[in-house]
Amino acid sequence: MINTQDESPKHHLKLERVGIKNLKTLIRIDRNNKEYRHIPKINIFMDLEEDKKGVHMSRFIESITEILEDEVQMNHKSLEQIGKHILEKLKIKHGYVSAEIDFQSEIPIYELTPVSKKDTIEIHDIKVKLKNNNGSWIKVLEASVIGNTACPHALAVNKKGTHIQRAIGTLKIETDFDNEIDLEEMINVIEKSFSAKVYTLLKTEDESFVVDKMYENPFFVEDVCRNILSLSSKKFKKSKIHAECISYESIHRHDVFAEGELET
Repeated sequence: MINTQDESPKHHLKLERVGIKNLKTLIRIDRNNKEYRHIPKINIFMDLEEDKKGVHMSRFIESITEILEDEVQMNHKSLEQIGKHILEKLKIKHGYVSAEIDFQSEIPIYELTPVSKKDTIEIHDIKVKLKNNNGSWIKVLEASVIGNTACPHALAVNKKGTHIQRAIGTLKIETDFDNEIDLEEMINVIEKSFSAKVYTLLKTEDESFVVDKMYENPFFVEDVCRNILSLSSKKFKKSKIHAECISYESIHRHDVFAEGELET
């Protein structure tokens, strides 16, 4: 059998990342006495030395699939934990200096509506990335949450009311692998940063509560971003924190955006 991947490449240049994207599988997470089932999109990459023409992709995918099949039978408390196990096993099979894995998924949060106390399930987008560089482990956790904003300027000018809009806040935290941070806590921080939370289910009394809260807490998109940074700095230590918010304006043809970052 001819293995052209083992031949010498025309250009002897190291590649930083080679691998696969958009692999899907089932992963079960047990955290805080709750079970979460994820079907994430998974990207896995490793570096390629300058003397290798390519990676044996079939072997690469085969070994990853075997690892994932073994891992989904186990109980894990986080996506970064399962990612670490996968990269550790991948190094034994293929060898690398640097590698990374990232998961793109959704997480369900079970809540009660604010007044009627009805059960509701709120779905949030999450991303988890794990990097191994010569034995040093770094993780990046990201959560995006839908909320709303009420414009303080319009409220100050027009006493009858203001324009409101749906917005998305995103919190990204980069930290050491052993620094335990719950995605649920990140989601809670983002939700507290908006004028008011949004819900999938709202009865009439809940709608009145949410609208009243929005008018009591009018925020610019800049306010939301700063709120995320401020709350995060008090809660998440030894981390690089990045926050952003985009507001889909109701009376403009454009969106407005703000981002910022700090280290704790």
